[in-house]
Amino acid sequence: MALLHKATLRPTKLELLTTWLPGRPWFAGPPGVEMVSRGAYRFDDPAGEVGIETMLVGAADGPVHHVPLTYRAAPLDGADAWLVGTTEHSVLGRRWVYDGCVDPVYAAALAQAIFTGSGQAEQYFEVDGRREVREPTVTVVVDGAVDHDAPAAGNVRRVVDEDHTVIDTDTVELVVVRRPDAGADGSTGATLKGRWDGQSTTVPLAYAKRF
Repeated sequence: MALLHKATLRPTKLELLTTWLPGRPWFAGPPGVEMVSRGAYRFDDPAGEVGIETMLVGAADGPVHHVPLTYRAAPLDGADAWLVGTTEHSVLGRRWVYDGCVDPVYAAALAQAIFTGSGQAEQYFEVDGRREVREPTVTVVVDGAVDHDAPAAGNVRRVVDEDHTVIDTDTVELVVVRRPDAGADGSTGATLKGRWDGQSTTVPLAYAKRF
């Protein structure tokens, strides 16, 4: 379960991504073009410390980019090169926003979602002491054998940041498809797929396999 706050962010997530995305090796499009959201989905951090949101963004008439983000209350050690930026959250204060591919909390959540078939977390707003469901803007499904004894991902050992970003952890290899509308080969393991407004069929978003 992902509990969200009705809050303002300065700068906004899309403003951060408009600046950060053109510097990525897998970005397709001219720099300086304002990013728009096509949808997003979330995973849950069992410890309740790190926000985990994956955004699908792009220029209004350009390809969609698949961007996992983690939101932290303090900097992540050794991850300066993966910092998207900082933002002021009107409820939580300053948040450090990272490319999730380097964050062990994201890696653990992605592995859990794929191996167990749990998919995305349900999203709620707290309103006047009661919880209201937020309808997802991305529909996520999992293809592949469900493994309820899925290994804990452990530490992130290596990240190769390309069109298909590879995340090697202690026990599993994860692959994040950065431009899902560009097509992908599903042969690398159990698959997380999604569809959203403007993408009527499910396309691969990420893969997972044991070492």
